[in-house]
Amino acid sequence: MTNVAVFVSGTGSNCENIIRHFNGNSEIKISLVLSNRAGAYAVERARMLGIPTEVMAKTEFNDGTSLPDMMKLYGIDFIVLAGFLLMVPPFLIELYPHRIVNIHPALLPKYGGKGMYGHYIHEAVKANNETETGITIHYVDKVCDGGEIIFQAVTSVSPDDTPDDIADSVRILEHQYFPKVIEETIKKNVS
Repeated sequence: MTNVAVFVSGTGSNCENIIRHFNGNSEIKISLVLSNRAGAYAVERARMLGIPTEVMAKTEFNDGTSLPDMMKLYGIDFIVLAGFLLMVPPFLIELYPHRIVNIHPALLPKYGGKGMYGHYIHEAVKANNETETGITIHYVDKVCDGGEIIFQAVTSVSPDDTPDDIADSVRILEHQYFPKVIEETIKKNVS
């Protein structure tokens, strides 16, 4: 059994979708949902679905001891970032090489890096009159949004689309593809 931790900071629609996808899977189990924000609705969603949850402040997350200890406690083999807004510390990347993935709501390398998350991305896509956007699922490395790309999916953007419309189109792609790509990536990288 591969034990997966999902790291979250927000409302958790992707987190819930991932949990539901792996419910009953005989090889992959969502064993922990970890948030850096106590009030993140993703934590409540996970609890309602029977998944253990933990909240860890940024200082603890980055101290080099608390996070590895927690991953060991839960027997975590693979980590998924689903709307997680903290940078992953280098020590965790070294502990989980090619076993941490993130989803980014744009077609990297466009609209990536510091400050490019959530609605800021969709507003930038609109402001730049892009005709398409999408999602990028990538490995996490020491460069923000710079890890090797695993998968991308594209959706068109019309001149009439608002940032909210763009966000809705991107969310559809996230829900359609993220759990499947996680599953394929785990099978490829975790023995």
